[in-house]
Amino acid sequence: MGLSVTHLLVVLVIVIVVFGTKRLRNIGADLGGAIKGFRSALKEGEGSDDKPAEDKGEAIEGEVSAPAHTPRPRPVGEVTSKKADKD
Repeated sequence: MGLSVTHLLVVLVIVIVVFGTKRLRNIGADLGGAIKGFRSALKEGEGSDDKPAEDKGEAIEGEVSAPAHTPRPRPVGEVTSKKADKD
């Protein structure tokens, strides 16, 4: 019980009537652009070395590097295990 060509054509006609050709064209262009961006990101990842940029002393574009000894700020409302001393 599979889909025949006539079933696919009926579904295609219904989709065109519901969405319209202009919107389908826009959706296709957006999907194509997303796939193109994904592929280019994969190629960039394959071209890099095994070591991350911070190990080589290089900065990643758009990233602000901070010294390793600075503590991260504590999120608001975090529950800690420290108990107040009662004297």
